[in-house]
Amino acid sequence: MSDYAAYPSLKGIPVVISGGASGIGESLVRNFAAQGARVGFVDIAAEAGNRLADELTAAGQTAKFTQCDVTDLAVYQAAIAGFAAAHGDALVLVNNAAHDQRHEWDEVTPDYWDDRMAVNLKHHFFAIQAVAPAMIKAGRGSIINTGSISWMVMTPRIPIYETAKAATHGLTRSMARALGKSGIRVNTLVPGWVMTERQLTHWLDAEGEAALDRDQALAGRVYPDDIARMALFLASQDSAMISAQQFVVDGGWANA
Repeated sequence: MSDYAAYPSLKGIPVVISGGASGIGESLVRNFAAQGARVGFVDIAAEAGNRLADELTAAGQTAKFTQCDVTDLAVYQAAIAGFAAAHGDALVLVNNAAHDQRHEWDEVTPDYWDDRMAVNLKHHFFAIQAVAPAMIKAGRGSIINTGSISWMVMTPRIPIYETAKAATHGLTRSMARALGKSGIRVNTLVPGWVMTERQLTHWLDAEGEAALDRDQALAGRVYPDDIARMALFLASQDSAMISAQQFVVDGGWANA
């Protein structure tokens, strides 16, 4: 038996997750599906997304995948409509898709700026725009925007990513006010340095390991399931009176 919480209020709830085929997103999909939620998720990686959906479906869980580039807003909103047709209108949205591509500030062009903002921020708003009308009609819903501690700890070589992730909480605060009287909660979930395959392959080295050992208040490492478990709480009715906040899951590193 799992040592972690089960949330009866998530059983049968339609959930939409972006960037769900790998890393934190994959863990989100797995954890919500395990709670009995009806999960629809998008990702640009078709093979990984289809494999995950097939695995969960074979296990008797509900997961539908649509291959999608979230920067193509019309296609993304159409995918959300497809999930609503299959599962019912979303009552939970997790804006997770992002990309921490390294870049030097003095080499950024206007086109690159726009591309990185589209990947890391813009689609959050338009996904909210797609799901909010049905949530308003239902009188309830939970929207979770994924942030990052990168701007809090001043991680080098990702200034546009950090700008987008800092702005994410501004989006959370403004939409929490706009939607709150309709029973919709909007919060920011802020991961620390999470041990995904991408981080382990591309960025974590001996220097990074030493920094984690030095700077985290807690020993050990943050894993995708640690992030997903906070998302489950924020999506569930256990957080019914929590909105416009940011929740940092980083082992006690950033000064939030």
